[in-house]
This record gives sequence, C-alpha cells and structure tokens, in this order.
Amino acid sequence: MTRVSLPGQPAGVPWPTSEWPEGDAPTGVELAPLLDQVFDDAGPLATSYAVVVVQHGAVVAERYQGRLEHFDRPPEPVTAQTRLLSWSMAKSMLHAVIGMLVGDGLLELRAPADVPEWAAADDPRHAITLHHLLAMRDGLDFVEDYVDERVSDVIEMLFGAGQADMAHFAADRPLAAAPGERFNYSSGTSNIISSVVSRAVRRISVDGVPQSCAQYLGERLFGPLGMHSAVPEFDAAGTWVASSYVRATARDFARFGLLYLRDGIWDGVRLLPEGWVDYGRTIQAVDPEDGPYGAHWWGVEGDTLGTFRASGYEGQSITICPTLDLVVVRLGQTPAAHYPDLTRWRADMVRAFQPD
Repeated sequence: MTRVSLPGQPAGVPWPTSEWPEGDAPTGVELAPLLDQVFDDAGPLATSYAVVVVQHGAVVAERYQGRLEHFDRPPEPVTAQTRLLSWSMAKSMLHAVIGMLVGDGLLELRAPADVPEWAAADDPRHAITLHHLLAMRDGLDFVEDYVDERVSDVIEMLFGAGQADMAHFAADRPLAAAPGERFNYSSGTSNIISSVVSRAVRRISVDGVPQSCAQYLGERLFGPLGMHSAVPEFDAAGTWVASSYVRATARDFARFGLLYLRDGIWDGVRLLPEGWVDYGRTIQAVDPEDGPYGAHWWGVEGDTLGTFRASGYEGQSITICPTLDLVVVRLGQTPAAHYPDLTRWRADMVRAFQPD
C-alpha cells in the first residue's frame, strides 16, 4: 500500500466537537446502492447497524437499522444515539493513548515494556518493547481463535478463566518466538499494553491523587474530540479491555477516524505527537488472511490512496482514505465467511468517491 500525505481541515468547515457539519456527496457519487447492499439483512454482509460517511469534514451519508438484543430488557432500536461495540477498533484507540503518553515522556517505544511478569532481567520476555507489542511482534504464544474454544486463548481471556485480570493472563504466556521475529495478531497483546497504560497514568497525580486510565481517556482523548458517548470497559483488575471494549455512537467513532485523518490535530491543537499517525499506518507485517498491519492499525492490500483502517470482529471498521479526505464507519455483524464480501464493499465505498 502507498502512504500519502494527510489532509488538513478545509477552510470554513467547523470541527465536529459538538455538532457534525452536514453536506452532500459530490455530484456523480451514488451511495444509495452501496448503502442498500450493506443494509440487506438477507445478503452476504448480514446485519448492519450503522454507516456514517464523512468527506471533507462533513457527514455526507448516514443510515441506521436493526435492533440490539439484550437479555435484561427489550430489544433496542438502533439510532444515531445508540452506543455500539467497537470490538478490536478499540486497539486503534489504544494506539492513540500510547502516543499521548510517549509525547508526555511517560513511555518509550524502544525500551523494555513495563510488565511485572517480565521484570526479571534474565526473563527472555524482558526484551519485549512497546514497539514489539504495538506491531504484534512480541513473540508470545497466544492463539487468537474465535471458533475453537479448545485451543483459543482469546476466548479464555475474554470469557473464561482469564477475564478477571486479562493483562496478567496474556502476559503469563511463554514465548513462541524471539521478540520481533514473527507477526502474531493477539488481543492479549493489546491488553498487556493497556496494563502498561494504567501503570503510566498512575504516575500522573492530580492534587496528590494518582490519575486513572478512565480519567486519562476522558480528559485527553474522548473529551477533546467531543466523543461524549464513548464508554470504555474495564476488567476486575481495573485494566481497560482495550483489545475489544469501547461502546460509542457511530458518529463518535467517526470523530476518532477524523482525528487520524487530520494527523492527530483537532481544532488547531495537536493531540497526538507529530509523526504518530504515520507510525501507526506504516506497515510492519502482512497477515496472510487480513492483509497489511502497522502498529494497531490495518492497511489495505494493493491500495494506492493511502487507505488505512481500524477493524473489529464481525466487520466493525473505521476506513480512512487521505487522498479522498474520507472516513467511512460501518458497524454490524458479518459472519467471518463473508469478510471478503465486506472487504469488497469497503473498497467499493472508497472507489465511489474517486473521480472518473
């Protein structure tokens, strides 16, 4: 994939900290057929709850459909105000938080990660750095399988014996390869990083009281962007489950996408260190099934427009195309067997905005 420059906010377009400006898709851009396709419950993409399309800083298309099932209350119709689950899109939010802490001088990318399970200098895992973790090249033996619970570490971590302290469960895994040697996508890795975040933010005290991760997220990320719907979830040990759990409205996920499209700048203020977005979208490895991977962000195989994305289980995605100044959020439930269909739909959405 090609890395291209990131566009600035167009002159005269207000930042959507409170309200999104709205506009029309360019003349000749036909989005209705693509929206009909993704919202066809009988089609291969199955259930879609929300799509928000932003170009040049304005919402140019938006649709909601379906209901969320709850075990303790009636089904909830999905609207613009509905909080929807990020799944692994939260990993890309974790990348933003790490960038802020690096910018604050509280973390170093290339130093051994602050993980108590590996603190001993003679532990072979002691050499694992934050860079290794963000690039999913830590070497830990962790199986990311959402089907076969007999072999799956991620199922055991999220829903089984590891759920009370997910970072410890993941950090306790042995090495399967030397740090930096191989790529292995792992939600356990992200929760280890999240525990590093928790320890780092506790070194920030307000009136003598250590700050919490929830406070840091609210004050440094969600608050400045106007992501007031965003709710991160924590395990019993107090660690943000950054592998999987942020709930927010579709428009608030689009706000996060716009932050990265704008190179970490929001309303004239740099929230992420210079070069941090480039670090996230610089490809470190290629997954045989899911394509190019950077640092907690995905690239797009064969793309020449600089497109990159946050991606989650069942087809959640924030697609960012710098060349077209475009953000596309899609939230729903697509079976894994039809991920190739969803990949084509995302590509078709981007292609729709390309001039003839």
